[in-house]
Amino acid sequence: MNLIEELRWRGMLQDMIPGTEEQLAKEQTSAYIGFDPTAESLHIGSLVPILLLVHLQKAGHKPYALVGGATGMIGDPSMKSAERVLLNEEQLARNVAGIQAQLEKYIDFTSDAPNAAVMVNNYDWFKNISFIDFLRDAGKHITVNYMMAKDSVKKRIEGDTGISYTEFAYQLMQGYDFYHLYKTKNVKLQMGGSDQWGNITTGTEFIRRKDGGEAFAFTCPLIKKADGTKFGKTESGNVWLDAGRTTPYQFYQFWLNASDEDAANWIKIFTFLDRDTVEQLIQLHQQDPGRRLLQKRLAEEITRFVHSEEELQNAIATTEKLFANASAPVEGLSVDDLENMEGVQKVNIPKSAIDSGADVVSFLADSKILPSKGEARKMVQNGGISINRHKVADVQFKVEASLLLHDQYLLVQKGKKNYYLVKVN
Repeated sequence: MNLIEELRWRGMLQDMIPGTEEQLAKEQTSAYIGFDPTAESLHIGSLVPILLLVHLQKAGHKPYALVGGATGMIGDPSMKSAERVLLNEEQLARNVAGIQAQLEKYIDFTSDAPNAAVMVNNYDWFKNISFIDFLRDAGKHITVNYMMAKDSVKKRIEGDTGISYTEFAYQLMQGYDFYHLYKTKNVKLQMGGSDQWGNITTGTEFIRRKDGGEAFAFTCPLIKKADGTKFGKTESGNVWLDAGRTTPYQFYQFWLNASDEDAANWIKIFTFLDRDTVEQLIQLHQQDPGRRLLQKRLAEEITRFVHSEEELQNAIATTEKLFANASAPVEGLSVDDLENMEGVQKVNIPKSAIDSGADVVSFLADSKILPSKGEARKMVQNGGISINRHKVADVQFKVEASLLLHDQYLLVQKGKKNYYLVKVN
């Protein structure tokens, strides 16, 4: 497998230092990607670097995953318009542990293979370096002129907030990481997102100037949505890899709701399907877009990879109950079906709220499904509310006990994708 060719057709290659492809063809190469521990879980924006490490390992090379226990204390200024809030050591330690546990799910760290992955934490080498030693050992080799020429620094200097010395030093620390791994682990390649190009090339330059060595690098494009909105963001925030933050059902739905254009790009990037299979799927999808074959296969592949086959099947089952059988009577759902649906927000209201019948506008506002009666009225008038799979078009519609499923539940749909299970106590 030619790694560079594989990544190129998948749209996962942007910038590359000359000689990188030749180095990978010549010998098994050790390569690393850094992960910033800004939270206890990675989100789907981190899936691309994870997949780069998986592709690297599949191609016979040796992956190193660096968790930035030291650089995480500083904060990367790349793509940031303002200074980051510094994390305390306790929170940082939790974040590092959480990210390490996630990476171990996706990359082989445990086998006896010569290219088994290795996890490193840059705090392990930075904790023993004094400020004076770092200035003499690292700072001496990279000029301020070189550092200020980087886009991540220039944008901050030219902006309103400026850049602190703390964040200015980040690229030098990342460059030192590459040098340390080059010297101690024979790591010759660094990979990352295109926003990291400046930091990565500082590392290759540092290795050249300090050691006379040759190091390599390439980056992948930052993922964007075709409509210009930010990738990985939903109404409720980030799409996380941690099932406790984003349920497997919600995760599955994110990919299922991709546009045709996004699905055609993402199925190359976020799955391991081969080129022939992908091209055939795209062709079939174009013949009948309504079947959403691309979106379904994309959602299945990536949910299985991140969460497991069992969680994928649960997500599909929930989707079937909520969407595929939307014309079927809701009375066919059991208490277990209703109680165990993922992706359905739970709401509790007292039985007295509907004993004498509540108008639907008051019901929606009082149960917090809509924030106000005005918005509830507008949503009903626009045909955006269904109760027990029946569209509610009249603002005078009464929500009463006779509508309850199993004498206790109402299934409310707001818009196309938001479901609420109202439990009446």
